[in-house]
Amino acid sequence: MAVTLTEKAAQHVQRYMQKRGKGLGLRVGITTTGCSGLAYKLEYVDDSAPEDHMFESHGIKVYIDPKSLVYLDGTELDYAREGLNEGFRFSNPNEKAQCGCGESFTI
Repeated sequence: MAVTLTEKAAQHVQRYMQKRGKGLGLRVGITTTGCSGLAYKLEYVDDSAPEDHMFESHGIKVYIDPKSLVYLDGTELDYAREGLNEGFRFSNPNEKAQCGCGESFTI
């Protein structure tokens, strides 16, 4: 399996990378934090690491470290606007529950 982006998410990443003027793609990872234990982290990649797994979705390269891939395999990343709020949304089939604020999750 892989980690994929929707077309909207890929367009958002592409626009931001063009504004930055550099970047290989997007790094998606997991960090230990929050009331449920795990949280998603996103950052733009300027240099990839040799151990990274790389997937391409709608022309955007998505980099994931081996430890995070276990939790993220099969995830689709979307970008949505709802009223004044906008941001990335994760559809992760491995997720069992989210905390009440939606900032962290459990597997």
